Amino acid sequence: MNFNFVLPSTIKYGNGVIRELDQELNQIAAKKIMVVCDEGIIQAKILEKVLKFVGKDKAVVIFSGVEANPKDYNIHEGADLAVKEDVDVLVAIGGGSPIDAAKGIAVLAKQGGAIRDYSKKPIGADCLPLITIPTTAGTGSEVTFSSVITDTKENFKFTVKSPYIAAKVALVDPELTYTLPPAITAATGIDALTHAIEGYTATCTEPIAEALGLYAVEYIAKYIARAVKDGSDEEARDGMMMGSLLAGLSFSHADVASVHCMAEALGSIYDKPHGLCNSIILPHIMTESLPFALQKYARVARAMGIDEQDDQIAAEKGIEWIQATSKEIGLPDFKSLEIDLKDFRLLAELSEKNGSNGSNPKPMTVEDYEQLFIKINQIELD
Repeated sequence: MNFNFVLPSTIKYGNGVIRELDQELNQIAAKKIMVVCDEGIIQAKILEKVLKFVGKDKAVVIFSGVEANPKDYNIHEGADLAVKEDVDVLVAIGGGSPIDAAKGIAVLAKQGGAIRDYSKKPIGADCLPLITIPTTAGTGSEVTFSSVITDTKENFKFTVKSPYIAAKVALVDPELTYTLPPAITAATGIDALTHAIEGYTATCTEPIAEALGLYAVEYIAKYIARAVKDGSDEEARDGMMMGSLLAGLSFSHADVASVHCMAEALGSIYDKPHGLCNSIILPHIMTESLPFALQKYARVARAMGIDEQDDQIAAEKGIEWIQATSKEIGLPDFKSLEIDLKDFRLLAELSEKNGSNGSNPKPMTVEDYEQLFIKINQIELD
């Protein structure tokens, strides 16, 4: 097997590591920074906490206009502000939405145009430097070099990807997740689990991504319920942040697959939280793909702590574990999304159109996706 493993970001990990923010800003000679976040980061006083570690010799501009499932116009507005203010570095604080938005802003502020263009054409090296500070243990976006954005005209999520948009430095501080509410801890945690499993099982994966994905599964399975039940459990918070980080490295060097195809379709049309959609879809895609990746799903189950030598039984128990754990940590079911049955075909078409569709262990057609949406809906009605 021939493959490349590129890691453009320096990762600094540990409790209190945000205290090194000004040191990192000095390394890139930053004079004027733009913080990219959302309103929730401001209300939770996380922005206030982080800004204490920016030197007084630096000017700070705040762009908090990032929505969940970041929209193309969020990227354009942020880039316009960055150009107007002549900032020289971006600092993204938050979950996947602000970090993904910042990657898009980093491109447009230097190279111009519409962000959708860069899903089809190469990104040049001239991007604003980016420092990422994750506040959830979920997306792994702080270390990936892709960004998922919603095209609001077509209601379609697209991806821009290049090592040039990766963070120069990721400051990964588990302390920033201590106040994360249980519901968000749960949804982002299963999001990370999805990244780990899909990074490990994607048809385009390679050995390093596989190793990272499996180890991420082990961390997340061990700590997710503890982190949801007691947000002050420092060991659990640390374990979830490490699991999320490893999962991000895994899928960014492999791919995601059909869970994300369906979840991103739901996010495109219904603007539903990405992690929540992943948590609902994950066990169903695993069941659908089981004959195509039996040994891998069995190894996933064993990484979860399931002691079973028979691959078929182990894999099935792994899927059952995900369903039981999702229920235990309070994640809602498919009915909670309130999806109109007449949209199943459109959702299926968007799923099949997704660039990660070919990475699923089982090849999935529009008809396969449509039948699966119907099946999931029917299972929960029963």
